[in-house]
Amino acid sequence: MADLPITCELSPGEIGHRRHALLPGLVQNAVKREDLPDGFRWRFEPKPDLLSRIAAVIEAERSCCRFLRFRLDVEPGAGSVWLEVTGPEGTPAFLLGLAQV
Repeated sequence: MADLPITCELSPGEIGHRRHALLPGLVQNAVKREDLPDGFRWRFEPKPDLLSRIAAVIEAERSCCRFLRFRLDVEPGAGSVWLEVTGPEGTPAFLLGLAQV
């Protein structure tokens, strides 16, 4: 796949209005964040509907931030859920900027 530009197709106002349904709203519930060279990894404690909420956020983000890559790890025995979001160079700064919008 060709390199996609690091850009969100939503305006800052749209991001602010839809914050709860997008990545910034989801990661507020994380219990831990790990920095990666090309993004971040967040850990969530299992809760009802967590996986369906993560799936909905991934679906929404894929339509407006097409350059992002998502990886989901679900630990056995009702363990933690990890969401990894990565992308090309500049992705960590972009993701941190979303938290400011």
